[in-house]
Amino acid sequence: MSLSRFDFPEGFLFGAATAAYQIEGSQFGGCGPCHWDTFAATPGNVKRAEDGATACDHFHNWPSDLDLLRAANMDAYRFSTSWARVMPDGVTVNPEGVAFYDRLVDGMLERGLKPFQTLYHWELPSALADKGGWTNRDTPLRFADFAETITRTLGDRVASIATINEPWCVAWLSHFIGAHAPGLRDIRAAARAMHHICLAHGLAVDRLRSMGQPNLGIVLNFDYAQPASDSPEDLTAAARADGIFNRWYIEGITRQTYPDIILEGLAPHMPDNWQDDMALIGQPLDWLGINYYTRHIQAAAPGTPWPAIREIPGPLPKTQMGWEIYPDGLHHFLTRMARDYVGDLPLYVTENGMANPDLPDLPDQVREDFLFAHLAATKRAIADGANVKGFFYWSLLDNYEWAEGYEKRFGLVHVDFTTLKRTPKTSYHALARALARND
Repeated sequence: MSLSRFDFPEGFLFGAATAAYQIEGSQFGGCGPCHWDTFAATPGNVKRAEDGATACDHFHNWPSDLDLLRAANMDAYRFSTSWARVMPDGVTVNPEGVAFYDRLVDGMLERGLKPFQTLYHWELPSALADKGGWTNRDTPLRFADFAETITRTLGDRVASIATINEPWCVAWLSHFIGAHAPGLRDIRAAARAMHHICLAHGLAVDRLRSMGQPNLGIVLNFDYAQPASDSPEDLTAAARADGIFNRWYIEGITRQTYPDIILEGLAPHMPDNWQDDMALIGQPLDWLGINYYTRHIQAAAPGTPWPAIREIPGPLPKTQMGWEIYPDGLHHFLTRMARDYVGDLPLYVTENGMANPDLPDLPDQVREDFLFAHLAATKRAIADGANVKGFFYWSLLDNYEWAEGYEKRFGLVHVDFTTLKRTPKTSYHALARALARND
């Protein structure tokens, strides 16, 4: 598929994304422990019990990693600032951690890259996890303090700030399904985390707006929920899946309410007087980030507790993660957000990518096809009226893929996790050609 930057509107931004714990190396620079360290140290949680202690050692290799972005003709870099690095105990500032991000942002600007910052990409300091983490209403208050602290250093140079990355993962995946840290399977904990992560967003936006900080948003992940059949039971199951995964966060933020179909199950477990927080949660955004990877086919699971949903394997080709490749889902969510929730608000595809068992010396044509198919879906969404302003591929580097350890490779650049050698893949070179300018 032949697409280039000239197929997109003037000023459209292309970039790649990473996350602090997945690439930096948490053993360096005075970074404190986070709940992912203890989750990984618990048998059975993470493949081979791998953690982010070294990861890609971006802490020491950031200049050459930024050079890779520039050499690929990218315009922007989406990165995250580790709470545990900036405040190792969740409250006390680590000057070495702040200085690292200070240098990193300057390095982006020196290379002509726009810094797109994400405040929280899942590395909750262990000291706060000890107090209940996202089930504790105090954690959102401490998050606002963190947001203020790091923004006082970086805020004059970053192009945008996202408060939270993928609150569904922070709350439901981690507190109900139990697949991510802290690994709980408790509906009460999940309900509280789902609300408190929204409250953290609202408190951070309120704090940063009071400081005069512009261009604030949030990054939500979306998963296309397709009913397994036209039966009323399967349609309801898909609607519940859509409510939990897709509607809860966007409706909390844009409508100051949560979907009734989900409150049917969660209302008894919600914090007292949660409704009083909705005006704070529902402050206007400057932009919305959309992460999209796949669809899941949903069926009813009669005889099981709420939400009584089960996933059915789909027929489409799948990535190394077992996720179906379904570019139409990206078009669906970009146009759905514009139509139903945010109107002409700027949208960014803040993550889209695939895992593949790549080797450094072999082509990754399947990733090229995936990338350009989703770029084409983005272009169609723009033609259909969605105000999409940029696209960030996930990820720049092969990295620590959470509960999958280092086995699943999402990067445009291959990383040898023994030597840490970086080798650009053919998808990297294909994207660099597509993003080349005429000047």
